[in-house]
Amino acid sequence: MTVEEQSKAVVRLYVDAFNRGDLAALRDLLADDAEIQGVMGKGLFDKVGPIWRQLIEGYGMQLKIEGMIAEGNVVAVRYTESGVFRAPAFGHEPTGKSYELVAMEWIEIADGKIRRRWGARDSASQMRQLGLLIS
Repeated sequence: MTVEEQSKAVVRLYVDAFNRGDLAALRDLLADDAEIQGVMGKGLFDKVGPIWRQLIEGYGMQLKIEGMIAEGNVVAVRYTESGVFRAPAFGHEPTGKSYELVAMEWIEIADGKIRRRWGARDSASQMRQLGLLIS
């Protein structure tokens, strides 16, 4: 298996764990000092874990891989992200509304673990679709 195939396999495990809502499996896929960056800031798992929990439990977030490209140990992924606001999250009560948007991540793998992850998503569109912003 090439480095690119191995790196893509780690990303598929990450997506599968996210879609199952398995934060322990997500943690296990990250290097101890993994830096996670996204629209809500950056930090180690202790900082982003509670954010991910709200995305998973509150918004029912699911990721569908639409495209993935690897060069060495770096993987770029484009997703369709979707969910339904079904439980309190980020200081808001659930609206029962669904959302769908494009999200992208740039992930660096080292020793079979995610070392760095940068994410970009259309959070404004998400908020509008969930009924949290007036359009």
